[in-house]
Amino acid sequence: MESSQHTLKESISFSGVGLHSGYKVKLNIKPARANNGIRFKLIGKRQSMPALVDRVIDTSLATTIAEKDMVFSTTEHILGALSGLGIDNATIELDAPEVPIMDGSAEEFVKRLQSANRKTQQSKRLFLKIIKEITYQEDDKKIRILPHNGLRLSCRIDFAHGLIQDQSYTIEMSPKSFSAEIASARTFGFLDQVKQLQANGYALGGSLDNAVVVDKNGVINEEGLRFEDEFVRHKILDLLGDLSLLGYPLLGHVIAERSGHSQHFGLMKELAAHPECWQIVELDKANGNGGMLERIVSSTKNAGIRLRPLFGRATSSAASCPAAA
Repeated sequence: MESSQHTLKESISFSGVGLHSGYKVKLNIKPARANNGIRFKLIGKRQSMPALVDRVIDTSLATTIAEKDMVFSTTEHILGALSGLGIDNATIELDAPEVPIMDGSAEEFVKRLQSANRKTQQSKRLFLKIIKEITYQEDDKKIRILPHNGLRLSCRIDFAHGLIQDQSYTIEMSPKSFSAEIASARTFGFLDQVKQLQANGYALGGSLDNAVVVDKNGVINEEGLRFEDEFVRHKILDLLGDLSLLGYPLLGHVIAERSGHSQHFGLMKELAAHPECWQIVELDKANGNGGMLERIVSSTKNAGIRLRPLFGRATSSAASCPAAA
C-alpha cells in the first residue's frame, strides 16, 4: 500500500455517450491539490461537489450523486478507475449529468490515466481500516467486510442463465492487478430487460459497443466475452467504484454475495453507524524491512476535510458488528 497521496501530472479528456440518458458527453479529468479528494463539476462552472457517500441520491440502475443543483449519474466506472490506480485527488468535469459509458468498462479511462502518469504529493493518505467484521444483508443479498492488511475484494453472483450461473472472483487490489484483471470487464444486461428499460426511457445510449448483451442462447456481441467470468469481474469494478465514495482508501476484505449498488450503499451507511468497527490510519514506511507502520488518526480535526459528517449518523439496523471482546 502506498502511504502518500497522488494526483495526475496532466489533464486528460474523453468523449462518449451516457448509457441511460443517451446524451453525448465530454469529460475532463484534471489534477487537484492534496486533500482535495475526487470532485465533480460541470464544465464552465466554478462550483464542485465531493464524490462522497452522503451525496448519493439513487442506486436503482447506477450510482447517482447530487448536491444543490448538480447531479451526476453512472459514476461507478470512472471512480473505480481512479481508485484502482491509486489516484486520490482529481477534478472530474462534465458537460452533461451522466458520465460517458465508453465501452462499458473502465479500460479506456485506465489507459488514458496511465498515459497521463501519477504525481506523488507530500500529504499522507488516510485509510479506513476495518478492525471488526461488519455485515449488511437484504434477503439473499449480503455484503460484509473483514479485517485485512490491504484491500481484497471477493464477489459472487448467481443468475438463472446457463452462461452465467454461479460465478465467484477474488482479487488483492493493486494498480497492476486492477488494470490486468478488472478494468476491461464490461457492464452486461439481458436482451429482454434492455428492451424494457429502453421502452421506459432508460438505457437510451446502450448498444453492443458499450455492453455485453445476453439472450436465451448466449452473448450476442460479435466480440464475445473478454473473460470467461467477465460478468463477476465487472461486479467487482462496480463495487470498487462505489466503495471509493467512502472518501478513504479501504483496508479490509470485502465479500459481496449477489449484491449491487443499493447494497454497497447500505453497507457504507452502516459503516458510518458503527465507528467501533473501523479506524482512520496513516501508513509510514518501516525502517529496514520494507514493511509499513500504522498511526491511528484519532480525531475529526486530524482527519481533516476527508472525514465527513456522514460518519456518526444513525442508520438502519440491518448491519451487525461484533461487540468488543
